[in-house]
Amino acid sequence: MTTVTHGSDLHLQGAAGLAPDDGAWREVHRIVFPSKTDIDVLPLYVDFSQSEGYASADTDSMEFVGTGVAESDTEAAGDRRTLTVPAGKRYSLGSYFNAFPASYWRKWTRAEEVRFAGTFSGHGTVTLFKSNARGSRQRITSWRVEGEARLVEELTLAPFADGGWYWIDVAGGAEALTLVEAAWSAPVADQPAGKASIGVTTMNRPDYCVKTLNALAADASVLEVLDEIVIVDQGTQKVREQEGYEEVAALLGSKLRIIDQANLGGSGGFARGMFEAVRGERSKYVLLLDDDVNIEPEGIVRAVQFGDACRKPTLVGGHMFDMYDRSVLHTLGESVNLYRFFWGPARGLYHGHNLAASNLRQTPWMHRRVDTDYNGWWMCLIPVEVVKEIGLSLPAFIKWDDAEYGLRAMEHGYSTVSLPGACVWHVSWNDKDDTIDWQAYYHERNRFLVALLYSPYERGGRLFRESSYTDVKHLISMQYYAQTLRNRALADLLRGPGHLHETLATTLPAIRAARAEHPDAQVEAEPDAFPTPQRGKPAHKGKEPRPPRRATLLPWAAQAALRQLKPVKPEATQRPDTTLAAADGKWWELSLYDSAVVSMADGKGAVWYRRDAKKFRSLLAESADLHRRMLTSWPQLRAAYKAALPEITSMRAWAQTFGVDLSQPAGAQADAQGENR
Repeated sequence: MTTVTHGSDLHLQGAAGLAPDDGAWREVHRIVFPSKTDIDVLPLYVDFSQSEGYASADTDSMEFVGTGVAESDTEAAGDRRTLTVPAGKRYSLGSYFNAFPASYWRKWTRAEEVRFAGTFSGHGTVTLFKSNARGSRQRITSWRVEGEARLVEELTLAPFADGGWYWIDVAGGAEALTLVEAAWSAPVADQPAGKASIGVTTMNRPDYCVKTLNALAADASVLEVLDEIVIVDQGTQKVREQEGYEEVAALLGSKLRIIDQANLGGSGGFARGMFEAVRGERSKYVLLLDDDVNIEPEGIVRAVQFGDACRKPTLVGGHMFDMYDRSVLHTLGESVNLYRFFWGPARGLYHGHNLAASNLRQTPWMHRRVDTDYNGWWMCLIPVEVVKEIGLSLPAFIKWDDAEYGLRAMEHGYSTVSLPGACVWHVSWNDKDDTIDWQAYYHERNRFLVALLYSPYERGGRLFRESSYTDVKHLISMQYYAQTLRNRALADLLRGPGHLHETLATTLPAIRAARAEHPDAQVEAEPDAFPTPQRGKPAHKGKEPRPPRRATLLPWAAQAALRQLKPVKPEATQRPDTTLAAADGKWWELSLYDSAVVSMADGKGAVWYRRDAKKFRSLLAESADLHRRMLTSWPQLRAAYKAALPEITSMRAWAQTFGVDLSQPAGAQADAQGENR
């Protein structure tokens, strides 16, 4: 075997050509590949395209130079570590999983350099590249392989202040070239390796949980960084009763624990995971995972290793990909707009980028380092010492608990990093509209709650205006159930912080029971469940309905509101005016009808909205009064919730909600709490 080891010019400039002792290096980013049965995700690991992006010389835009697009080679990956490139072909590992996110390591960790090391067999060329924050590709060096070779290159992280990646391209020569195994390492082995406890909160998704457990049990590298897997089961369909559970439980042994508790929502389940990690006093991290996800085990290892290398305790989050369109990235990072007080993609980012259509090398904005306010709790690694200092999850049930925790950590000086190469696959938000079902309550209450805690504006910035607009949209859309819940949300918030723990287990049953009082909340799955629409003059006079323009919004809104006060046509209560697809059931079109059947976003049914002038008047008046009370009470409410935050997120408060006696040793109440290993 040929061994080629040398420092690049970049390394020599930064370290006088002296490589650290081998004992200081730790593998932190192994190059991996998916199984051959999972070809939909192959573009996230290997870029088969021959197109490259180059920075234009005189602008900040990118010019794309296409040299042909190659078809994906679904047989290229031999196993998790091996890739074979046929003769005459060139594959790039400048991809989401296998490029090294140099700028993130430069910004957050103690590493000042990185080492690439790979073993190759066959005939061909290996080329090493880097990019800058603008996405322009820069060749560093290349090697010619004839036979077997071990290639090593040490590289500085100095040029990556604002962005950039390292990666390799592998090209077959007269014969195929095989990457046997390769990894990126950092000189951070002097820091003790930490381990994590995984906390999964689940509600009637035992099949997903068993699948996740099997994925964890099958990967030895993941098990090496795990102390324990805690499944907090809050449902009636128990994980331990799911087919295949006993087999995977036997494989995991003492690393698996199931805790049964009342349904306290996502925040209650995740808080329990944090709670157990703190009580256990052995894990450096707690890793929060959603129950309905598919995982890439290597991402868990990378998150732990990145956390170990950080200069100070740091929350390390994973990205979310679409479970049903598996190469589509939700977003590369998220932030909270403090004026609107709403979450969304961080500056310059987008929702729903398809890496199969435009991979890392062809997407300039992916080369900028993204700094985030928080990471979704579909996957987020939190140092236990941070939990001990700033507390557990806010008792919010669902919605905003992850964003609030990121903002709280930031106030205490702890950052959140959404780390490329660590991710899960989760059901896309596009397949649901949870603002019109029981979750409407939590959307409204928790947004105001977190704004009370963190808004820098005297009266919440644009929050009140947007909330009022949303109320009007629901009402002119005949969504009275959703509006009833939104009004209840503000009324509960006015009660003060004591209601959060008190009502954590009781609010959901109450608001679900209220659904029976609202015909607009009754979902019917059968296509012929509703009467045939009556045909008459089109409500929009034959024109395609469009949202009102900003200049005409106020008169349009006044006209729409006046229309809501008119008596309802008697026939509209017997037959709908129209039937609309979910994509067409927008507020500006629904406002034109007395009744309409609208499909649900998930495609599983439809609802019949019917205008009710009396409900419109009463709910609108109640909304206006609640917003007035919130606005005038804002300073006092803000002070009360801020003062209560340390207590309501404390171990003591959560122990009381869980029914756990903190004076007893951890595990002493296992039988009483429904725990088993």
